[in-house]
Formats: sequence, C-alpha cells, structure tokens
Amino acid sequence: MTGNSRNAANAGNVAGAENIPQGPRHKRDLTRRKVVVAGVGAAVAVGAGGVLAAGAFAGEKKPGKGAGVTASASSSEVCYKLTSETTEGPYYIDADKIRQDITEDKEGIPLTLALKVIDSETCRPIANAAVDVWHCDALGIYSGYESLSTGGGGGSAPTDAPTDAPTDTPSGSPTGTPTGSPPAGGGGGGGGHEEPTDGERYLRGTWKTDKQGRVTFRTIFPGWYRGRTVHIHTKVHVDGEWTDAGYEGGHTCHTGQFFFDEESVLASAAVAPYSISTTERTTLTEDTIYDQSGVQGGLLKLKYDKKNIAKGVVGSLTMGVEPDATHDGTG
Repeated sequence: MTGNSRNAANAGNVAGAENIPQGPRHKRDLTRRKVVVAGVGAAVAVGAGGVLAAGAFAGEKKPGKGAGVTASASSSEVCYKLTSETTEGPYYIDADKIRQDITEDKEGIPLTLALKVIDSETCRPIANAAVDVWHCDALGIYSGYESLSTGGGGGSAPTDAPTDAPTDTPSGSPTGTPTGSPPAGGGGGGGGHEEPTDGERYLRGTWKTDKQGRVTFRTIFPGWYRGRTVHIHTKVHVDGEWTDAGYEGGHTCHTGQFFFDEESVLASAAVAPYSISTTERTTLTEDTIYDQSGVQGGLLKLKYDKKNIAKGVVGSLTMGVEPDATHDGTG
C-alpha cells in the first residue's frame, strides 16, 4: 500500500554547512533551514500504543516560536551518557513534514515513539528542539527512495526468467584489478546522500520538544532490508526558530538511530505484512551500525503485549546530546 503523498517544500540540508563555535553558547551565523508545515489530519493508528499517545496527540497544535534549553532540570532527572552518534544514511530528507503522525495509512504494527532530549552535561531537558525521525515500511521500503530501497515482499519467482542459460562454466582466473568507486547507497547504513527519486513521504516527520524535552511520534514498527537490522533514524536540531512556516536556522547536534531487541523483531515477523517479506534479516548483534551499548547506543525500551504484538508497541528513549556541538552524521 502506498502512502498518501503531500508534496511539501524541502529546504537544503542545514547540517555541516557552517562551523559552530564550541564552549559557551552565543549567537552564531546560521545556515538558513526553512520548511513548510504540512496539514494536520492524517489517520491515527490504533493499538496498545494509542492509549499512551492519546494525550500527546490530542489538540495537536502548530509549534510555537523560540528555541533553547530549559532553565532547570527536574529534581528526579537522571543524567544520561552521551547517546551514540551514527551515520545519517543515504535516505534523509531535511525536515520535509512537520507532523507527529507519520503513518500515512501504511500497514504495520502501531508504534508510539516517546522520546526525550536532554543536555548530556547538565541533564537539563532541551525545549523547542526540532526532532526528525524517518524509517522504512514493513517491507523495507523508504519513501522518497522506493526505486533504490532493498526490501522485498513475498510472491512467486518471476515467470520470464530465461530458459536458455549457458550450461558451461567460465574457466581461468580474472586479470587486473577493478577500477572506480563502489556504488553509493547501502540502505541506510553508509554511503553518501541520495537525492529523492519519488514524491512519497510516508514514515517521515519532524516535531518540536516540549518544556520537558519530550516529543512523541505515531508510526508503525519498521521492517528490515538487506544488510541492516530493524532501526529508525533520527536527528536533533537546536538554536533554530519555530515560525508559522516551520523551522528555520539552527544546527544539528545529534544524528542517531533507534534499535529494537530481537524478541520484538521476531514477534513482528510473524505478523502480516512483515511475515511476507522474503528479505534476509540482519540480527541486532550482526548489525554494523549498532554499537552494542544498549540504551546509550539507541536501543529502545519497548512495551507491548507479549502474546499479541499486533495490538501495538510503545518505544521510549532519552537522548543525551551536546547542544553546542555539530553532529550531522555525514562525516
């Protein structure tokens, strides 16, 4: 099922375009980063996660102006270690949709993503930051890059395969060495940025953190594709300004990925449409991006009915970031 695409203006990538001074926070020369607010009203998924998310999504409003770090931390706040930085991957589209519900009617297990952003040094929550999330659908396909994605569904083998294939085998050894660079891409692990190949934008969104540094997204449990474990990409932008048009300026202080434990992934694989995937799955321990450090490395804390994951999943994580640093994930 394809998502209902709403074409939105897409600004150039702000990350990495400017040199951000370190040390005390002060005004900076900021690269312009402007996006257009998408209309609100996407269908809200239902499930176990719906109960928690109901309050967060009720009366959804446009983000207000201002950005920065809150004056003080809660007395019960626990200071987290700096969350692992990862590669941006080739399929990032800069703040294309300002929204919390990114489902766009895509089929899959409902997932409520409850995040919190704090300063890893002071433990103070970071308010009014712009948080991006994006991930593939249940069959490993990325919106905006459907022709480049390496996921795959079920179905029979093609019927137009050649019947006159050669029966002899090549002999001899190859000579010389290959030239040129390896192909870009890699399905979200490494490789340079790819320009979008289509206008779909399902399972992508940006929203602001509240005074407690919290932000919630409504989406689906991601599928998998060749070479990567199940994951969600994220970016955190600070020092910008929320306007009626969207989010402007600022810099990227964190680029990371969220991961799912093997128990939850195996449970999801038994549910349609995940169950029709024919793509070989990379386990969490085999993944080349996840650093095996648990919560610090982006491993989500998950809550769901162990007897029926199809009802929905709630995934939560606190991200400890460096608000004065620039981590755009492109290095």
